[in-house]
Amino acid sequence: MMMFWPYAISLLLSSPSLEAAAGGGALSSRRYDSIFSFGDSLADTGNNPVVFGWYSIFDPVTRPPYGSTFFGRPTGRNCDGRLILDFVAERLGVPFLPPFLAHNGSFRRGANFAVGGATALNSGFFHAGDPPDASPLPLNTSLGVQVGWFESLKPSLCNTTLECRDFFRRSLFFVGEFGYNDYFFSLRKKSIQEIRLLVPDIIKTISIAIEMLIKHGAKDLVVPGMIPSGCAPPVLAIFAGQAGPDEYEPATGCLKAQNELAVHHNSLLQESLQGLRDRHPDASIVYADFFSPVMAMVRSPGKFGGN
Repeated sequence: MMMFWPYAISLLLSSPSLEAAAGGGALSSRRYDSIFSFGDSLADTGNNPVVFGWYSIFDPVTRPPYGSTFFGRPTGRNCDGRLILDFVAERLGVPFLPPFLAHNGSFRRGANFAVGGATALNSGFFHAGDPPDASPLPLNTSLGVQVGWFESLKPSLCNTTLECRDFFRRSLFFVGEFGYNDYFFSLRKKSIQEIRLLVPDIIKTISIAIEMLIKHGAKDLVVPGMIPSGCAPPVLAIFAGQAGPDEYEPATGCLKAQNELAVHHNSLLQESLQGLRDRHPDASIVYADFFSPVMAMVRSPGKFGGN
């Protein structure tokens, strides 16, 4: 993975949607002074250990090999080096985003609200009917909670409507990825058919959060879609020994139904984003395709340094 990931990052950044966010396309004419990011482990720059500490849960990202290939130490990121968000920040000339829960300095150049394992839906949804000794995961770090953290920070960045409009028009907002953890944590109680019924509610939750950010002054937003969850090791591990041979894609070994769920999620998300564009023509809302680049890596890992 340590060799594979830099090539993976390069492919993701070269996708048209992320290229637009990172210096080309529709957003290229703007200069960004700050980035504000919401999401899960794909974007978390160090909030995860703080949240796990609240619940007295050991967090493996606090130990090597996490952080070993670039920072030389664990930073709270869920990888051994940099995240996609770090490369975007470098491309835009913005400092790496400080984690909101673990930074005592200024957030005028941006803030990261993402937490590993975060869901779009409120965590209480997943714990309904749980016995007292049930796992505390997912923790209470949903998209709504993260937007609340942003709202608590906002008064330190700007005060009047005009001042906030001026500040945030020079900011780039990343909203996601959200959805993967909602479906992952639902697997312990629901069938894939039942989980599919959650998709509209999850998309609606993401859309409401985007509208809230726009009302706060956000002008340029990047909204990543889901990765192919049927190729994700945690999902494959759950179904190991349970799924039949016909449930896997022969060329990749990925689970068909889970990947189809991600495709469905991404389709509804893009429809929702178009509706947001129609309602907010002054905002630039870019969909970032994470599914296609990851599938390219899975199908041809040798092209990207994998085995």
